[in-house]
Amino acid sequence: MAKRAGWAAALLLVASVCSACAPGAAVDPAVLRPLASATAAASLPALQLPRDDAPHHDLTEWWYYTGHLRSAAGASYGFELVAFQGNRAGTPTAYAAHFAVTDNTRGTFQFAQRTSTAAQPPPARGFAFNFDGWQMSGYNGHDRLRASLGSYGIDLALASLKPAVLHGQNGIISFGPAGRSYYYSRTRLATSGTVDDHGHSAAVTGTSWMDHQWGNFISTAGGWDWFSIQLSDHSELMLFLLRDAAGKSSGSYGTVVEPSGAVDVLPAGGYAVQALGKWTSPQSSITYPSGWLLKVGTTVLTIQPTVRDQELRTAASTGITYWEGDSVVRGTRAGQVVTGQAYVELVGY
Repeated sequence: MAKRAGWAAALLLVASVCSACAPGAAVDPAVLRPLASATAAASLPALQLPRDDAPHHDLTEWWYYTGHLRSAAGASYGFELVAFQGNRAGTPTAYAAHFAVTDNTRGTFQFAQRTSTAAQPPPARGFAFNFDGWQMSGYNGHDRLRASLGSYGIDLALASLKPAVLHGQNGIISFGPAGRSYYYSRTRLATSGTVDDHGHSAAVTGTSWMDHQWGNFISTAGGWDWFSIQLSDHSELMLFLLRDAAGKSSGSYGTVVEPSGAVDVLPAGGYAVQALGKWTSPQSSITYPSGWLLKVGTTVLTIQPTVRDQELRTAASTGITYWEGDSVVRGTRAGQVVTGQAYVELVGY
């Protein structure tokens, strides 16, 4: 939501534990003020890794994983696992977690959500969370994920193949009046482990993406589209397109990661995204774009969801409905044919 169900979702995660923050309710500004120990937005210190893998004391924070997995038998899966942390003055630290699995072989999608105010004992380094058996831990690009829902479960080890990527200005991006945020990604994580599929455990391998974002920023009306793309030439691309309450563009961020790991921050207007179709959810009646044409310099990509219905309805945790989906990519880059995989997040439709 950045995906996260994104920054608005993270701010709403306290809905389950703080009635003043319930969706649609008036919010007391005292509840949303930064903690006394939080850093002033006017003088943010430099992002430092691996120190900043660990949790902070800002209003909003999340650790966000998406990935693409395949078994030796050819079964294909996408997954999303995210932990949101919210700090509000006068209330315990609150957490929400979302887990989703796209089964591309069956053409199905399942998701689940959890909330907690239980203390999460800090590890010696990095981060470690356990939400009733959903486990997420990591430090310096070496991570472990375990979660289960319905007919599926994952037990995965991840290792970063490239240095972390700092987005925006050395890892700081602006949401305008809403505030500023630290934001970095690990854009290519070699992933291995097992997927439990309807009671059958299968070894899988694949590639994942991890976002970590935090800061003293407050949600405003609007929405965003977020793309994380991994291409067959070992390059990656992140796009984060913000919209205001009227649906107009209110900001955007883009980063290209070369096969070597070199990072290019894209200038505003250095890319174009065109929706190729649309899909209406039978559960929420929300209509989302579905399929995209993306142009970044000489790169031209077509992105298509592997399953059209990958909508999460999270009224019991973060209070929003959003689409977050496994997708396939085809196109050209620098005159060469490329294929790839992506996750796309759509909020505010």
